[in-house]
Amino acid sequence: MGNRTEQLLHSRQEIEKKIGSITNTSSIYETAAWGKEDEPSYLNQVLFVQTENSAKEVLDISLQIEKEMGRTRSVKWEARVVDIDLLFFNDEVIDMNDLKVPHPRLQYRKFVLIPLNEIAPDLIHPVLGKSILQLLKECEDTLPVRVYQKN
Repeated sequence: MGNRTEQLLHSRQEIEKKIGSITNTSSIYETAAWGKEDEPSYLNQVLFVQTENSAKEVLDISLQIEKEMGRTRSVKWEARVVDIDLLFFNDEVIDMNDLKVPHPRLQYRKFVLIPLNEIAPDLIHPVLGKSILQLLKECEDTLPVRVYQKN
């Protein structure tokens, strides 16, 4: 919603300010909305962030950034200003009520796998035991994902 490129830039700035140093970024990708096709297309980017925070702290700070940027949570898969997901946290496996790491659906979504593969194709999913490149090759998601802004 709004100026998508500016929203991404602002969220990256907030992540760097409040969570930790961004050490790598993928290109920005555009894809059709997942789960609710009548929504506008989304921009997606994967960031590697070095942090001293715990995974739970990163989640809490991310949710606060979303709220400060105007994110509301009323309808599943609705258009939103920003959506920050914690995909991995080192090689940890976390299964809490409000936090699942690795992200439980990343292997099904090309809009996650393609930018992740750009910067970490050899990263091994600690539960599935497969590299990001392998997961991307096996992914059956048919939503088109295109480079919006090259890194």
